[in-house]
Amino acid sequence: MTFLRWYNGKNGHQFAENVCCLQQNDDGKCRKDCDTYENLGSWEVISLIEMFDVWKTYPNGTNALKGINVRIEKGEFVYVVGPSGAGKSTFIKLMYREEKPSKGQIFLGGFNVSRIKERQIPSVRRSIGVVFQDFKLLPNLSVLENVAFAMEVIEAPQKIIKPRVMDVLGLVKLKHKAKMLPSELSGGEQQRVALARALVNSPGIIIADEPTGNLDPETSWDIMNLFEEINNRGTTIVMATHNREIVNTMRKRVIAIEAGEIVRDQQRGEYGYED
Repeated sequence: MTFLRWYNGKNGHQFAENVCCLQQNDDGKCRKDCDTYENLGSWEVISLIEMFDVWKTYPNGTNALKGINVRIEKGEFVYVVGPSGAGKSTFIKLMYREEKPSKGQIFLGGFNVSRIKERQIPSVRRSIGVVFQDFKLLPNLSVLENVAFAMEVIEAPQKIIKPRVMDVLGLVKLKHKAKMLPSELSGGEQQRVALARALVNSPGIIIADEPTGNLDPETSWDIMNLFEEINNRGTTIVMATHNREIVNTMRKRVIAIEAGEIVRDQQRGEYGYED
């Protein structure tokens, strides 16, 4: 999906999605529709994820992020690295509105997520899949039910849920374990279920926070190969990681954060830290 932005001075930003242009109010709602891009002013294609002068200050006065400016394009695979406590997790959480910036603006697919109201957050998250280090599976639900739950919460039609779930379980090679509980799976298998859950609604973006942190090296590579396959299909991936070997071997874009600031942003970058 292509998004455009029209800069129109003090009236704010105006967006276009396919053949619909949208002008946002301060609460993030659409204010105007139109049929074509013609005669709308000066447009430019924008990135899938953008941050402009983003700060995050916690109540105790700690500046977790300071003046972050970054653009991530559709289809990129980006590693976020840095020492513990550098601000990586905060950076990641801002993208899916687990955290809200203290200052600055964050655009996700052209939508200003830094201004939306709490009730609008679930709608924004439908375009994002999130994978956590500790899986966050529901222990009393089967593999199939865990993945299906992500579709049920967005009220997908019942008739399409099971076929779609089985499709993504096939992608992560767990179709044969659809009826098992998480406790019956290995750590690597549980992370595959978490990845299937993140994928099931066909998001444009997968955000992963240390997805291999609890896995052994061999299993970690299995998971990373899945991430690469998903990225090759066009999904944007942003991943916080401490895994030096994976970063140095796979050679994607690397954003390094130290003391709340981006200190390095390299294509085909290296990890750059000694653990």
